[in-house]
Amino acid sequence: MALEQRTLTVPALVVMIIAASAPLTAVAGGVTTNYAVTGMSSVPLSFLLIGAVLLVFSIGYTAMSRHIPNAGAFYAYVAEGLGRIVGVGAAMVALVSYNLMQIGIYGMFGFAAASFANATFNTAIPWWGMALVAWAAVGFLGMNRVDFSVKVLGIIVAAEFLVVVVYNIMAFALAPQAPQPETAFNFSDALAPGMGAVVAFTIAAFMGFESGTIYNEEVKDPQRTARRATMIAIVIIACFYAFSAFAVAVGEGADNVIAASAENGPDLLFVFFAAHAPTWFVDLANILFITSLFAALLAFHNVIARYFYSMGRGGALPKFLAVTSRTTHAPIAGSMAQSVLGLIVIIAFAIASRGQEPMYIVFTMFTWMTNSAAFGLVLLMALTSFAVIGYFARRKTDDSLVTRVIAPSISGIALFYVFAQIIINFDILLGVEDPGLLGYALQGIVIIPGVLASLAAAIIRLTGKGSQPATELSVL
Repeated sequence: MALEQRTLTVPALVVMIIAASAPLTAVAGGVTTNYAVTGMSSVPLSFLLIGAVLLVFSIGYTAMSRHIPNAGAFYAYVAEGLGRIVGVGAAMVALVSYNLMQIGIYGMFGFAAASFANATFNTAIPWWGMALVAWAAVGFLGMNRVDFSVKVLGIIVAAEFLVVVVYNIMAFALAPQAPQPETAFNFSDALAPGMGAVVAFTIAAFMGFESGTIYNEEVKDPQRTARRATMIAIVIIACFYAFSAFAVAVGEGADNVIAASAENGPDLLFVFFAAHAPTWFVDLANILFITSLFAALLAFHNVIARYFYSMGRGGALPKFLAVTSRTTHAPIAGSMAQSVLGLIVIIAFAIASRGQEPMYIVFTMFTWMTNSAAFGLVLLMALTSFAVIGYFARRKTDDSLVTRVIAPSISGIALFYVFAQIIINFDILLGVEDPGLLGYALQGIVIIPGVLASLAAAIIRLTGKGSQPATELSVL
């Protein structure tokens, strides 16, 4: 029942982390949407601010990974730092959030792939047809060796970066007006009223950065690999996305970028390419946008499979979920469980989207699910910050005061601020004026399973049945 041991290196883990953030999707979709919806020019600055917060968060987070090499990461750390009852609740929030993120991306993938195929080959493939193709491929790769997935993701991520780099170069070369870095990186905007909405959008582009520690049972050096890979990935993501967001403003003109983003949305980069690049490059960029989504699907699938595995092994979920392949050592039961959930949701939305406009699936399945996931994951990160303090307060280690107290305190406060901004701006994130019952329902889908799981764990504790170590999170 053990996972494959000690095959992942720092570069391989960096690829896995960055693949989850989907660089081309983040720049084409996330950056332009941020400009359009918030109307703020400081989108590039927000990536540096969030990157700094997550770097501080990672100091304590990755330090815990050296002491607790558990594939459950978030929930295992919360269990050790804040207690088993809170840890069980965190486990369910994590599992729901990651599944919402992964499955929601099937909606965007299906829309983008079907739109491209239908426009290119004059077909009428429904979004769910393409989503099922991705679902089958992800399921197959998820049950194979993790280093095989790394090779696939490495090729995709490298191609994504290349396309964005080409765009950045072209944007500066063809800029309609002089670049205005003083506007894009105006640090006085950090406390501006609209910055809360900006960071609420921006942090979604980093989701998946924390997955490095989830592979700590499979890395070559559990004391260093996850820590180094996480730090490197955050720096790359923050700097690259900040510069690319600035390039978007340069390419459209600082005075026009917000209006252009509102008009074209995620198509902004491709409209730019269509005006200045050969047709074959525009097609290539579209294909890589689709493969970017596939890379994120596969990266999050691997994370979720390991969450199922860890929770099954610890007793928080049925034991059969801890079954691994005898040949590949992959968590096949967890992989299959995630695939089944994905299939159910794809079928449900395929039925719901009958007769609707093509963009319906983007506005619902993708937007609703991924933003709800970000809501849950940011909450988990904030809780984990304070779990770090609790863990080191009860154990004597050689970790510094900065690692044990100062860094997690700063990141915990900052992340709770971001979490509050997500709640305040949830209507903007969902793209509706008044989410009403929908907003409460989506937040409830994330929070209620955690509350119920914690209550169940508390009841079991009172009956005297809980006895195993918190690192395994057994509630039985």
